[in-house]
Amino acid sequence: MAEGGQRLAIAAEALYLVNLLLVPGLAFLVLAVLFLRRGGTGALARNHLEQAFAASCWAGVLLIGVGGAIVLLGDIEGMITWVVGIIYLVCMHATLVLLGVLGLARALSGKAWRYPLVGWPFR
Repeated sequence: MAEGGQRLAIAAEALYLVNLLLVPGLAFLVLAVLFLRRGGTGALARNHLEQAFAASCWAGVLLIGVGGAIVLLGDIEGMITWVVGIIYLVCMHATLVLLGVLGLARALSGKAWRYPLVGWPFR
């Protein structure tokens, strides 16, 4: 049976995945509220809340910002621009989802987690 801190850690990682896969934006808002209220939580829950929130912010930048920049900087009617953009988005999205699944597995096992490159740095 998961303790309160582990349940919150699992919820944080699940919200990260829901934000990427099912309900973008709404799941991020719920995650942001949990992140802002993380003060009284345990170390495991705080770790996963910080990691999931930071990774969600970076995911938005990487998917929307960079994806949009590829389309805007390239020839919008050019086939190469769309091929590069779609390949970038598919690879980046799949990588971010895989990292979220790894984070969820770590939360389910009660262990701390740090997203490589896009995570909140350990203190």
